Amino acid sequence: MNEVTTRRRSVTSSVMRVLDVVDRAGNKLPHPFWLFVILSVLVVLASWLLAALGVSATSPVDGKEVGVKSLISDAGVQMMLGDLIKNFVNFPPLGLIVVVMLGVAIADKTGLLAALMRAALARVPAGLVTFAVALTSMFAHVASDAAFVVMIPLGMIVFRAVGRSPIIGAVVAYVAVGGASSISPVIEGSDAVFAGLTTSAAHTIDPNYVVTPVSNYYFSLASSLLLAVSITVVTELVVARRVAAMNAVEPELTDVDELPDMSLSAVERTGVQRALIAAALYVIAVVLAVLPSGSPLRGEGGSIVDSPLMENVAVVMMLFFMIVGTVYGLTVKTISSAKDFPELMGQGLRELVPVLVLFFAVSQFLAYFKWTNIGQVIAISGAGVLDSIDAPPVVIFVCAVLLISVLNLLLTSGSAMWALVAPVLVPMLMLLHIHPETTQALFRIADAPTNSVTPMSPYFVIALGFIRRYRPSAGIGTLMSLVLPLAIVNLCVWLLMFLAWYAFGIPLGPGVPVR
Repeated sequence: MNEVTTRRRSVTSSVMRVLDVVDRAGNKLPHPFWLFVILSVLVVLASWLLAALGVSATSPVDGKEVGVKSLISDAGVQMMLGDLIKNFVNFPPLGLIVVVMLGVAIADKTGLLAALMRAALARVPAGLVTFAVALTSMFAHVASDAAFVVMIPLGMIVFRAVGRSPIIGAVVAYVAVGGASSISPVIEGSDAVFAGLTTSAAHTIDPNYVVTPVSNYYFSLASSLLLAVSITVVTELVVARRVAAMNAVEPELTDVDELPDMSLSAVERTGVQRALIAAALYVIAVVLAVLPSGSPLRGEGGSIVDSPLMENVAVVMMLFFMIVGTVYGLTVKTISSAKDFPELMGQGLRELVPVLVLFFAVSQFLAYFKWTNIGQVIAISGAGVLDSIDAPPVVIFVCAVLLISVLNLLLTSGSAMWALVAPVLVPMLMLLHIHPETTQALFRIADAPTNSVTPMSPYFVIALGFIRRYRPSAGIGTLMSLVLPLAIVNLCVWLLMFLAWYAFGIPLGPGVPVR
């Protein structure tokens, strides 16, 4: 027994040393804004050097020679100065995320999203509480970062209500929100951001390629259900036992102050009911508008897949959230006059300002990367190497997921990470006949699970703060030991699901083939 205990302590110590290295390395990284500013400067210098060396590649698409262009030239300087505003204004994710968040702001600031999360977990049977918290957290992704603040304490309340440790509830909610942040059973803001970044990267090879926010919807929906099940199984088999072992050594506190009451009032229940009715009526109206073969929402030949409806799904989403949020707000009186409406939208957009600031730096970096042809040359060369060694898609997929997962331990922003790797990965795999939407799905798998593991995430600290209410001695290692099994299993299960999805050729979204 002593030998086993010693071995376990040795493994734990090794893991903690690795995590300490990750923590220290991550803390030395600059803010994502400055990271992309630095990368932009490096692109400028690299373009000058590579152009001077005459670096080029032959495109397999049209057989033309693609050479690196220097930004330290008359044309380069003119582009950097003259196109600065255009680079930002025409940045694909910018308009999408702003439009979607205008609607989400109404649903969020009126209190509808929080009320829906609370209502979903009311009267949950003890045997289903883990799955219910996990799945509700998947829906909560619509609320963006606010999902952490709502779902972690809510998970603790629900678990405590059925006589289980609230620490388990906090871990389940934290992993389901943070460790599966790139997927949801409903379309949400990150779908618009990822679609815009993928579209921009795909333009390196095909200037007319468009990726929509619903391009991964089928895969995202199925992934939400799978990960909810995965989280449930691992929690019951591993995490719950781990918490029980901790409590055997040091019982968690039971006399802490009560967490806030999150039950719905009568007027909130009425508001939720009316909002759901409004949602159903809106969906019916959209369906009826699309049904006629000559509908203006259809594309050529009556197509629904390649249609104005799919191309402008962000507008459809905005109107949906605006309508249901307004109905709820009028019912519970969080909207009492016409002036409240734009004020609530303004509050929502204020929370988006840090993202817009990051987008400014990212948009310049991507514009430089594209104009210099560095991205295209790397993509062509990389695709040529992979093609020459005849690397099967499965190997490419696994390597891409593992690489991004490791990088994600240091850079926890999903949009920043995708903006960093998409300009190379998307066109490179396009040249190997792998669709941009497929590459985007791979990124979702790689990005999410490790989000919950790294102490670099600000939400790691939030989750730890809630857990310390019941276990004051809890530290980074405590939360890490509870989260790590969930992250590893989720990553493996999710990747296996994708490989099966790819093998069977199941569409990733409406009209979007996986291969």
